[in-house]
Amino acid sequence: MLGDGGETPSRYELLSMVKKHTKLLGKTTVEEDDASDVEMDSQFWHDVLDLYYIGGKESRRKQDDDLVFFVRKRSTQGYGFNDSVESAAPYFVRRWAPKLDNIVGESSLEVDWRRSFYLNLIAHTSYTVTVAICSQEVLRNHQAGQDTQLSPIYKVVKTVYASPSRVNFQLDSKKEVEPTPAYPDIFFSVDDFDSTFDAVVLTERDHCYCVLLNAHDGAAFPSDKELHDGSSSSNVFQKNDTSVGKEKNSKVCACFIQHMKLACFSSLIYHELHLLSYSDLKRL
Repeated sequence: MLGDGGETPSRYELLSMVKKHTKLLGKTTVEEDDASDVEMDSQFWHDVLDLYYIGGKESRRKQDDDLVFFVRKRSTQGYGFNDSVESAAPYFVRRWAPKLDNIVGESSLEVDWRRSFYLNLIAHTSYTVTVAICSQEVLRNHQAGQDTQLSPIYKVVKTVYASPSRVNFQLDSKKEVEPTPAYPDIFFSVDDFDSTFDAVVLTERDHCYCVLLNAHDGAAFPSDKELHDGSSSSNVFQKNDTSVGKEKNSKVCACFIQHMKLACFSSLIYHELHLLSYSDLKRL
């Protein structure tokens, strides 16, 4: 098991290990000839998930969600790509507990540990969505290299939550709708949707919506404590073996990671497309 006979790997070190074995990421089917031994090693991914989310020194923080997701092996599920199939959902959820075996219980044999690790990495990361009203003319001038200040006419920044389930709701219906499993698709929920976006309205033909989804904290990012402690995990980022170099690199990495954001999605919706979508909704 990872960590046996030595210090428990940090999240830095675990992510470094995982990064070496991600060539199959995004594939829905895995051929044995395409996979390395580690990628097909269920015990490796079991241990990584355990140390990352359950038993590791950074696995449980006050702000972390207490839900742990487990993806079922494809041979045991019939859900996800065809919602009409009445079979086991593609994943199940358990509350966090100090021991992984106590969490998953007898369902351990049906868990795809590699996919479960990645799903939790997504679900336990913090995200914000920015919805802005922008001028198409200003965007065109900026893209053309003109010295134009790129600032929105109006914008809303909101925390959103990643989920492997979706809700098919109707804007004109107050009836509560049960979530439906959507894995491997990931949806992002917005609390207080109506009040959040009620002022984000296009009023001019030159205006458009700009949407940006950022990941900025949580499981996919290192903790501030480890950065400031200068623990061995910072060696993942260091190339200089001198003591002065280590201290300098550690401070640089800490500053960089604290302010790092990863853009997961961006889109632009023109006024004409917005009107067309609204007209289609009215006809339904």
